[in-house]
Amino acid sequence: MSNKKQTSRDASSEHVTSTPSSPKQATSRSPSPSTHSLGSMGPDSPMGLGESDPNILTSFRPIETNMSYDVATDKDYPINRPPQDRPVRLYCDGIYDLVHYGHMRALEQAKKSFPNVYLMVGMCNDLDTHTRKGKTVMMENERYESMRHCRWVDEVITDAPWIVTQEFLDQHEIDYVCHDDLPYASAESDDVYAFVKAQGRFLPTQRTDGVSTSDLITRIVRDYDKYLRRNLERGMSPKELNISFLKEQELNIQKHMSDIREQIKKNIRGTREDLIGELEDLKAELRHTKLFWEDRRQDFVRGFSNMFGTQVNKLFGRKRLDQDSRPEDRGSPVKRSRQSLGKTDSRSSDDA
Repeated sequence: MSNKKQTSRDASSEHVTSTPSSPKQATSRSPSPSTHSLGSMGPDSPMGLGESDPNILTSFRPIETNMSYDVATDKDYPINRPPQDRPVRLYCDGIYDLVHYGHMRALEQAKKSFPNVYLMVGMCNDLDTHTRKGKTVMMENERYESMRHCRWVDEVITDAPWIVTQEFLDQHEIDYVCHDDLPYASAESDDVYAFVKAQGRFLPTQRTDGVSTSDLITRIVRDYDKYLRRNLERGMSPKELNISFLKEQELNIQKHMSDIREQIKKNIRGTREDLIGELEDLKAELRHTKLFWEDRRQDFVRGFSNMFGTQVNKLFGRKRLDQDSRPEDRGSPVKRSRQSLGKTDSRSSDDA
């Protein structure tokens, strides 16, 4: 394969298993440690078993190293017996864009398949990936460098072929190709790993459900405006985000409306609590006022009587006296009319 670069892990973490003249016996890291020898294994394991997402990550169990060289015999395809006198050379390939814990767990499974494994990861370049699958988020050099920092990987093979070929297998003396065993179709074949399976050089791994690069991109696209607003607030310019002036103003309006909604929600919660507190204070004050006036009522009545009782009695007594001593001719008009009629009738009878 042309322009093939093979990059190994830092030499300080590697040891030579045999003479470096044979690619099959190249430098390799120590055999994969078992879960019992790693104090970090378990809930705090660095391969995605932490507690950052209690709904997902804590459901994973640590992947234990297979301390034997046994292989599965219940598959529809044969699996060769691995060599035991040297590291077993395993190969995983992929795009590995936005590397996530699903990628890491697949690589960990491969690394822990046997007691002594040399794990190679082949990564396709941007040209093949963009042509066959679509645009990536990370550029090829970023993807390569990210994979070099994975603890399970011994070697990163850049510009790897999109479809594994017999020439590639022989060139890198690969014992097994690792991938989940579902058929992986392409334009050239219904299953690109079919010939590898037929040779007994395919080792299946378990796919991690619930996460994928496509899923991560979907989350970003779904909340596109939110991420734009976040980056604008962090000081990025509209030009850097490739958005127009109108889009920037739209995002500013959305942020303003979001702030108003949050403020209203906050005020509603605060106003409700304030109103409840004020109503309780008002009720207590009314009860206190009622008790106060009930206690003072008799005192006020007695005081009012002492202050104004004598004058009121004198006033009402004078009025009654005036009414009793008033002459009849100063009575009501009706009474005066009746008296006049009575006098007229008496004179008429005397004349007769």
